Amino acid sequence: MQSRTDGDPGAPPLNTFGQLFRVTTFGESHGPAIGCVIDGCPPGIAIAAEDFSADLARRATGRTRHTSARHESDTVEILSGVYQGSTTGTPVALLVRNTDARSKDYDRIARQFRPGHADYTYWQKYGVRDPRGGGRSSARETTMRVAAAVIAKRWLRERHGVVVRGHLAQIGGIVPSAHDWSAVEDNPFFWPDAAQVPELETYMDALRKSGDSVGARVNVVADGVPPGWGEPVYGKLDAELAAAMMSINAVKGVEIGDGFASVAQRGTVHRDEMSADGFLSNHAGGILGGISTGQRIVASVAFKPTSSLRLPGRGLDIDGDAVDVVTTGRHDPCVGIRATPICEAMLALVLMDQALRHRAQCGDVGEVAPRIPAGVQTESPGGAGDG
Repeated sequence: MQSRTDGDPGAPPLNTFGQLFRVTTFGESHGPAIGCVIDGCPPGIAIAAEDFSADLARRATGRTRHTSARHESDTVEILSGVYQGSTTGTPVALLVRNTDARSKDYDRIARQFRPGHADYTYWQKYGVRDPRGGGRSSARETTMRVAAAVIAKRWLRERHGVVVRGHLAQIGGIVPSAHDWSAVEDNPFFWPDAAQVPELETYMDALRKSGDSVGARVNVVADGVPPGWGEPVYGKLDAELAAAMMSINAVKGVEIGDGFASVAQRGTVHRDEMSADGFLSNHAGGILGGISTGQRIVASVAFKPTSSLRLPGRGLDIDGDAVDVVTTGRHDPCVGIRATPICEAMLALVLMDQALRHRAQCGDVGEVAPRIPAGVQTESPGGAGDG
């Protein structure tokens, strides 16, 4: 998880995310295992190995024909930090063993730079790279982010009533015609309109047959976040959310609230006016001045098309010679299909860290009057209403 969000421009590149709730991930796509260490986890959170299964299954490949055929069991082993079913306050170490890696699929491209991949940049940075499934740059790493966020989601829900959820808001040019949260978990696309699922099935079958890929948009929201979370200037909640989402593989754009749609809006439209009954709109996505307002936190994340294709693409090898690159093996025609749990995870991890930081500095402040109700709970671009 190559991210640093504490505002220190001189900080070295790390695989650690967060300040007080710190998550360090390790492992490669085709290594023996992947894992994470969670430092700063509060004690007393009830957790067991089976509690990770549901969210890891939501993220996993191989569950439908629309994702990579790689099928990992994703069984979590708790190595430390949990005793008699509860966190102890010491570092929580989680391990997931890789059981379905097929490294031979990458033998033919071990000396090639795939267009659109991190092969060339890793080579330039380290002078060496692991070609097996992308190594450390593989989305396999996000398994441990989702695992860590299971703990964060539980703490946020139990201590603050915060609920984090998401859905796929666009595949290629297709957007939802309606929005029903209850439909999201009942189809392989996390799509909020059940009536459109057959259309998506047909679209993805044709795309997979063609050998090409397409991008997607994921919307994530957090309800119940109290006002006051976030820090001014370099610790802004929206800035840390943007950095967290951009750390996910294949993400090329992040919007908070209305995002780029704000460019065409007038101030009289965009400003979120207030009344005694609550906020009258939520164009800002629940964040003002980098601090939560008590409204729904809203983020929208754009994923690029998958670059691993069986259609030939022009590239170079490590000798600088021109080659036609053909990527065989198991790949997603649209990585965004299984990105919803990953975006949820990053939102939860940011909120967990910010909640602990707020408690540490401002826990004595208490509730300040007046407390404006959340009011209207709109979603970001690509959504379809309040839901």
